[in-house]
Amino acid sequence: MKAWEAVCKATGAPTLIVPAGKNFLLTPITFGGFCSSNTITVQVEGNIVAPSSLSQWPKFVGLSKWISFQFVNGLIINGGGQINGQGSIWWNALVYTPNINTLKKDNILQAVHFNGCNNLQLSGLYSVNPPRNHITINNCKNVIISHINLNAPGNSPNTDGIDISGSSQIQIHDSNIATGDDCISIRGNSSLINITGITGGPCHGISVGSLGQNMQIYETVEQVYVGNSTLTGTTNGVRIKTWQGGFGYAKNITFEHITCFRVGNPIIINQSYKDNRKNDELESAVQISDVTYTNINGSSVSDQAITLNCSVSKPCTNIVMGQINLFSSVPGGKITSFCQNTHGTSISTIPNVTCLSG
Repeated sequence: MKAWEAVCKATGAPTLIVPAGKNFLLTPITFGGFCSSNTITVQVEGNIVAPSSLSQWPKFVGLSKWISFQFVNGLIINGGGQINGQGSIWWNALVYTPNINTLKKDNILQAVHFNGCNNLQLSGLYSVNPPRNHITINNCKNVIISHINLNAPGNSPNTDGIDISGSSQIQIHDSNIATGDDCISIRGNSSLINITGITGGPCHGISVGSLGQNMQIYETVEQVYVGNSTLTGTTNGVRIKTWQGGFGYAKNITFEHITCFRVGNPIIINQSYKDNRKNDELESAVQISDVTYTNINGSSVSDQAITLNCSVSKPCTNIVMGQINLFSSVPGGKITSFCQNTHGTSISTIPNVTCLSG
């Protein structure tokens, strides 16, 4: 923290170095702005490690972040070091003691969190076994994430690779993600997201959403591009998920040049991801429109390779599919599609999507 305070006060282009060959044990820590320089580099060559038992952490209640950067503009984080969240102690507590008073899902720590950090660059790092999300991007603008490796077991709960919310102009490219929840999750009030060159799996896929969980909040996602990526052994491929009864929209989204190997649901839109109440159909829903899928190929573990499950009150519109070739991962197996309350077009799509004109 003394080093950070010196860097934050310095002018020019200061650098904080986490030296190679050393391990740094950290409990929750916040690196805060507003700093004197518009370009600050944090070079991580050594290892940053979380405590290995829950008893070593401060009292859980109210905690949600392990390593947090707040309102630091022009931040560059790079280097070949490792960030080890020792997440299994949290996963085990959540799984085996679900009624524990001091440990709830929302209290489990996100590993590396950025809030209000504009012009952020993150590259070269290796994150392993976070308590919750590996990387969280919140209220940030103009972010480039590249050549990172995120790793956690496929059964580790809530360990999203990169979670984006309230942010715009985000580029993520040429990175490897293997984790227990979404490889990348694009949440509410985010726009101008470009994702390319991702190698993912295991994970729950690359997702827009979930959106509309709180019926009092209007959430939007738009201008999203996901391309030139490979997903292997993932629960889902490319997914849009919204809560029934939500408000807002997801639009102008493109998925193209995606390769799936043994993926559970290669293409899925689910406007009833979870219900806000038990009614079968609510009058409100997050509107989904202008979504394009092209050149998506590979194998599906499930018989239903394409699922377009849209709402009666807010049907999905202008859903465009072309040059899609999905087949069963089981030799000789057959696959189908499911489609309801969905409007658009489909050309050269296997399996055929009957509710889309072709």
